[in-house]
Amino acid sequence: MSGAAAWPVRLTFRRGARELRAEFDDGQVGTVSFQRLREESPSAAVRGHGSGPKPFQPPVPDDISVNGAEPVGRYAVRIMFSDGHSSGLYTWDLLRQLTVAA
Repeated sequence: MSGAAAWPVRLTFRRGARELRAEFDDGQVGTVSFQRLREESPSAAVRGHGSGPKPFQPPVPDDISVNGAEPVGRYAVRIMFSDGHSSGLYTWDLLRQLTVAA
């Protein structure tokens, strides 16, 4: 890439497969499981506040699902998980990093 961030053109939450499929304007297409999305949440509740140790997080169940998603400005999406977690803002760059080539 030439320094410009890739822009998502389509995010598809596939409930049956329990995964997010992301398509970017540079042609990259990839998927990430709902479980990994939840484990990698960028929220302070998961990552911790500041440079201290990360707070304890119970294991994310295999059958976690996504109940909804909403855009946040032009840079991220908020994902609402079945366990009630919804405070992480997934930037386009983070979603690109989490998706693996399909």
